[in-house]
Amino acid sequence: MHHTHGPDALAPVTLDRREGPYGEVVLRLRGDDFEIIANGCFLMDTSDGRSERLLIDAALAALPAGRPAPAVLIGGLGVGFSLARAAAEPRWGRIAVVERERAIVDWHLGGPLAGISAVALADPRTAVLTTDLVAHLRTTTERYDALCLDIDNGPDWTVTEDNANLYSPAGLADCHQRLTPGGVLAVWSAQPSEKFEEALRDAGFHGVRTEEVGVARGVPDVVHLAIRAA
Repeated sequence: MHHTHGPDALAPVTLDRREGPYGEVVLRLRGDDFEIIANGCFLMDTSDGRSERLLIDAALAALPAGRPAPAVLIGGLGVGFSLARAAAEPRWGRIAVVERERAIVDWHLGGPLAGISAVALADPRTAVLTTDLVAHLRTTTERYDALCLDIDNGPDWTVTEDNANLYSPAGLADCHQRLTPGGVLAVWSAQPSEKFEEALRDAGFHGVRTEEVGVARGVPDVVHLAIRAA
């Protein structure tokens, strides 16, 4: 998740606070920007969004040329930048979004974040799955051409302890299984991780690389990319 955090010149205003199965989630407004806080951990805000868009663009660019109507699974709805980017691209044939926090889904469905995601959510290609990403990858029989995952501040900085399962050998095996041959796994991170790159190779992915994007906070965000063998 994310990501940038501007200076504290403006005190945040709490718009909603919910207790859910994974703890507390809060939506705040700081100046003109919305912020999402989970269990006291700053996740993301609407001040930038470049790296969330890169997550989608890089995955599409890495797919084999000419693949018709590829399906993408976005892990984490967040503030909606990744979903909006995917829906703005007509080449995607199917767009699934997994978000386990009902509050975040509500903030997009007619709530304060609807201005970012309303068009994307109304797109007939889009389906929102309110469930845990790790569980979904383990149990679904669906296959995707791209998995674009942004549920933490990175593989080495998870929001909750159980999220670490996503980056474990078993979790990466589930990702591999859910991808079509030649499919792309793209994982957002607040910093590069050589350890995670090695884990991707150990899980049978190839073409492992990391792309950086400059953001307002100064330290580049990154997207880890890996390909399932064709």
